[in-house]
Amino acid sequence: MFNTKSKLTEPVTISPSFQLPIILIILSFMLLFLNIGYWPTIVFAAFSFFLLLQSFTLRIKITNEDFIVLQLGKEIRTFPFKNWISWKFFFPIIPGIFYFREKSSPHLLPILFNPEQLKNELIKKVESLEIKNP
Repeated sequence: MFNTKSKLTEPVTISPSFQLPIILIILSFMLLFLNIGYWPTIVFAAFSFFLLLQSFTLRIKITNEDFIVLQLGKEIRTFPFKNWISWKFFFPIIPGIFYFREKSSPHLLPILFNPEQLKNELIKKVESLEIKNP
């Protein structure tokens, strides 16, 4: 199911990426030029600033067995690789969304982390579960 060839390695913490929130902040202020009112701009900008805050506070740590979400250094959620069914990056260049499915539920996460580093670590741990493009 997951890559058993990988040796026991130290946990890796994925570097943050501020690219997505900054792009969304810029786009939110561009809404002002569309004459659709202030509320869409305010809502979109608030969401964008929320993502920026999350970029500063959230971290992903990958161990040999788990995908761990940390907030301000405290573990808030663990996703064991043994429960994973599949994973995929949508729009990784923009950056976009990271999708993974566990036995119990699917998860969509905005890519607030270094997408290359995240993908490389996932390939080391669960490459066989990646959903390939047709």
